[in-house]
Amino acid sequence: MSLKAGDPLPNATVLSANLEPVNLRTYAAGKPRVILFFPAVFTRVCEKELCTFRDDLARYNQLGAEVLGISVDLPFSQQVFAKQYGIPFPLFSDFNKEAIRAFGVVLPDLKGLRELAQRAVFVADGEGVVRWAWVAEHPGLEPPYAEVERAVRALESAGMQEA
Repeated sequence: MSLKAGDPLPNATVLSANLEPVNLRTYAAGKPRVILFFPAVFTRVCEKELCTFRDDLARYNQLGAEVLGISVDLPFSQQVFAKQYGIPFPLFSDFNKEAIRAFGVVLPDLKGLRELAQRAVFVADGEGVVRWAWVAEHPGLEPPYAEVERAVRALESAGMQEA
């Protein structure tokens, strides 16, 4: 079962592009976070999703939010993808699948590929509490982009954007 509104961010660790461990509970603590889980780099829907968030990043930055992406790809593949598509926000590797399990977004099987990240978006407030969550019913669905932005704006309106 995936995280839902009101749940705290789990104490899960992913790897940065430099192979440094990053704890998702404490990363960007004090700021709202938009956490994007996606199945794999260099796939059609994932490219569209990440490029859409790239194109909308200025609006999220104006709201004080940190955007980050997570997949089970190796960090090296993510680096090549980020460079090729000009993705300015961090992409973290969950190669060991700790985060997808902790967030409850394991895609069990995709055409023989086992345990990829299910496409999902979590918006957390500055204190690390999930305030909005969306999990795709199947990997071909894109996130509801306008709803994600509304969820971040709602944090600002409620005074929950920073801890």
